[in-house]
Amino acid sequence: MNDLELATDAVIAVLPARRERRQVEKSPPATKREPNYNVVIWNDEEHTHEYVIDMLMRIFNHSAAKAYDVTWQIDKLGKAIACTCHRELAELKCEQIASYGPDFSINDAQLVSMRATLEPVPE
Repeated sequence: MNDLELATDAVIAVLPARRERRQVEKSPPATKREPNYNVVIWNDEEHTHEYVIDMLMRIFNHSAAKAYDVTWQIDKLGKAIACTCHRELAELKCEQIASYGPDFSINDAQLVSMRATLEPVPE
């Protein structure tokens, strides 16, 4: 017999594989996403388009085109969504709108700011 035949007849003892105890990794509890809110601005007859556009650009950092589109919706539809964000920021934006003051382009403007409300975004 040659070496190759001898090698195939040999018996090799193999120890069973060692079982490792693995700890089951628990996934962290699912974090609940904070719901979003729409900041809705309502139409009134006390403010000009220029005032609303300026306000949207300053408070929400909208571009002139975006501010114009939102202003058009406010005028034609009676209300428009200025932004969608988490509740704390939405409340801040409503406060900023309320404190923005009267229309600067109307000499005898009433001391009234725009009206804004929060609406939860439907899930």
